[in-house]
Amino acid sequence: MAVKDIKRVGVVGCGLMGGGIVQVCAQSGYQVLVTEINDEFLQKGLERVRGALDGLAKKGKITEEQRGETLDRIKGTLSLDDFGDCDLIIEAVIENIEEKRRIFGALEEVCPPGTIFTSNTSSIPIIQMAMTTKRPDRFCGLHFFNPVPVMKLVEVVRALTSSDETIQTMKEFASSLGKTPVETKDRAGFIVNLLLIPYLCEAIRALEVGLATKEDIDTAMTLGCSHPMGPLALADFIGLDTVYSIAMILHDEFKEAKYAPPTLLKQMVTAGYLGRKSGRGFYAYQ
Repeated sequence: MAVKDIKRVGVVGCGLMGGGIVQVCAQSGYQVLVTEINDEFLQKGLERVRGALDGLAKKGKITEEQRGETLDRIKGTLSLDDFGDCDLIIEAVIENIEEKRRIFGALEEVCPPGTIFTSNTSSIPIIQMAMTTKRPDRFCGLHFFNPVPVMKLVEVVRALTSSDETIQTMKEFASSLGKTPVETKDRAGFIVNLLLIPYLCEAIRALEVGLATKEDIDTAMTLGCSHPMGPLALADFIGLDTVYSIAMILHDEFKEAKYAPPTLLKQMVTAGYLGRKSGRGFYAYQ
C-alpha cells in the first residue's frame, strides 16, 4: 500500500495521545474513526479535540471553515467492528501488552489483509504485538510525542517482520501530517525513551539523595545544557506514572540498573502524585 491509498484512519483510544493523533490526521485531510472503552471517555476525548480546534480558530491559525471541515472528518464509535473499512490503524491505548494484543486480535477479524496496523507504544517491542496478527509484514510502530499537534517527531519502528513497503509508507504518512519521521529498530524504548528514561531516573535519584533542590537540578540542566525544560519538570509533564511504566518495561527488557525506577518515583506514583495530570508531582500545579 502506498500513502496515496490511505484515505481512512482508525484510531483506537481517544486520550491525550489518541485525541492528538485524531486531530492531526483530520487536519491533514484524512477521514478518522476513533473508539474508546465507553461513551464517557469517547465524548471527553472528542470534546478535547473540539476545544483544541476552537482554540486554533480563535487564534487565527485555522479558519472557521477549516475547523468545521476537520470536525466533519472525525467520527466516533464504541465498536471495533466498525473499523473494517480503515486503511490504517493506529493503536493508542494504555501501555499494557495484553490489552494491545486483545485489540489487534479483534481488529484482525474485521480489517482486510491490506490494512496496515501500527502501535503508538512508547516502549513495548512491536514484534510482541505483530505476531498476534496474520500481517506481521504490515505492522510497525508509529510513536508520536505529546502534545501531538505540537511535537514534530514520529518514531517509525521497524519490527523484524516489517516490510520495506510498510516502513516507507508510514514515513510518508508521518510526513503528510507535517511530522518528521525517524526510523528505529524494534528495541524497547526505541530512540528517545532509551536515552531519556535513564536521564530522568538519574535526576530523580539526585533529588532523592539530596544532591540539590528540584529547582536547582532543573535550572542546571536548562541553563547548563540548553534544554528547554529541566528533567523533573519534564517528568511531571510526561506523567510520573508513564515514566515509571516505561522504566519498568526497559528494566525488565535489559536488566540494567540505569533503567530501574527510583524508590522516590515509585512512592510518588503510589501516592497519586503523577505530575501535571494530577495537579501535583515534583511541583504543584493549579
